[in-house]
Amino acid sequence: MTVVTRQGEEGMNGAEVILQTAAAAGIEVCFANAGTTELPLVAAFDTVSGIHPVMALFEGVCSGAADGYGRVKERPGLTLLHLGPGFANGIANLHNARRARTPLINIIGQHTTWHIDADAPLTMDVESLARAVSDWTKTTTSANELSSAVTEAYLASLPGKIATLIVPNDHLWAEAGNTICAPAPLKFDSPDMTLIKAAADLLRTERRTAVMLGGKALRGKGLSTAGRIQSNTGCDLITETFPGYVERGKGLPDVVRIPYFPEPAQALLSQYDTIILADAKEPVTFFGYFGVDSHLLTKDQKKLSICSGTQNIVEVLECLEDELNTTSASNRGWNLPQGIKPLLPRGTLTAEKACQVLAALQPEGAIIVDEGITSGIPYYPLTAFTPPHVVLTIAGGSIGYGMPCAVGAAMASPDRPVINFQADGSAMYTLQALWTEAREGLNVKTLICSNRGYNIVRVELQRAGIADPGPKALSLADIDHPKLDWVSISSGLGVPAVSVSTAEDLAKELTKTLSDPGPFLIEMIL
Repeated sequence: MTVVTRQGEEGMNGAEVILQTAAAAGIEVCFANAGTTELPLVAAFDTVSGIHPVMALFEGVCSGAADGYGRVKERPGLTLLHLGPGFANGIANLHNARRARTPLINIIGQHTTWHIDADAPLTMDVESLARAVSDWTKTTTSANELSSAVTEAYLASLPGKIATLIVPNDHLWAEAGNTICAPAPLKFDSPDMTLIKAAADLLRTERRTAVMLGGKALRGKGLSTAGRIQSNTGCDLITETFPGYVERGKGLPDVVRIPYFPEPAQALLSQYDTIILADAKEPVTFFGYFGVDSHLLTKDQKKLSICSGTQNIVEVLECLEDELNTTSASNRGWNLPQGIKPLLPRGTLTAEKACQVLAALQPEGAIIVDEGITSGIPYYPLTAFTPPHVVLTIAGGSIGYGMPCAVGAAMASPDRPVINFQADGSAMYTLQALWTEAREGLNVKTLICSNRGYNIVRVELQRAGIADPGPKALSLADIDHPKLDWVSISSGLGVPAVSVSTAEDLAKELTKTLSDPGPFLIEMIL
């Protein structure tokens, strides 16, 4: 950490110091739903240049948007939230962000220090809430430490972690001088060559090996290096069920996602004698199913983790490639999978056909936010030979991430089309994001999978052995009474919309909206 004195800025209050420090660290956007305790920060956006405040109508949109922004930008998204209850509203998508290993900073206003003991209506233990979804948490004790605290939060977030800074209101109002701390460059530990040599030996000797990729191994240099290792050793590349960010499409290695349900997941993983974990955790089932082991790998399968949280997975993979002595071969690239993108289907829309249309028409460079839930299952396997693109998934499994995540992704990369493939039930959690799309003029295309129910609940009822659920049970998976009118909902929030029920009409409307800037919603009746 270095200290910089800003000349001519004496008399800055704490709020101005916070924004100055954040701007100096390179933060450009703040997703905000502020209240009384954050008013100095609200005012400071007009006195401090460099940070664009983005209004959201619900805190879960703020946190989800900061998640999407951080995943795409690879620098912290910033939220501004109101006290404990406001932060609590954002926790679900902070959980997703943490599981996606997104760099993210929360700034939470707190009561004035002398008012906390009064136990006013909005008083709660925000630190305890924050620790549940944060890797770093701090409450400031004076205005003088605000700049250093923001810098600490920034550095804590960079490896892909959640940092939460809680600031009493009087610290925001207080004079905080003109000293701004600037973050030092992030440093990683050197790769563990013992582990790398062991991994190389396994890749040379074991008959059936998979490398499970996570984090930055799924993008850019990391993915290219993994592709060359695959080409020269014959291993398979796999990843978790819901990776936070994965580059995908023609010309890129085909990374297979582990299926959601345990039986197909076990079938996939049972092929391998050895699993090398490259910045990835050992896979487990989503839920504890009776008669099914929580751990998807057996005791007989060899497991080796080659990267800790303090190491750079890209550097680790490059060292592994060198250890395998594949340098000359790597110059030729990897053995690319061969195939073509899906053809456009015809007839009445189904989930499968909706996925086919998206895969057939998505443009190069698109960012696909996938919260299709059961309707989205067919999509990913269809995209191995589509134009290169990025897929963001529901990393923590907490629904309601898709719409806000699309907002953040579009803010992070305004020159790229963002397509949100979105289940209807989970869309209702955070549909306020449509308003932010309209307000900011974001190039987000939302495809609503309108099956008018929580289909995953119906599926899990069957899996639980409840073969003939009664009408009350089924009512808890039904959102068809009354029907959700997505055209009216979207239009009312400022985003134009249409409804389609055939594959031909979906292809027509998607082609049209992809050629026009700005937000648009297509309700797909399934």
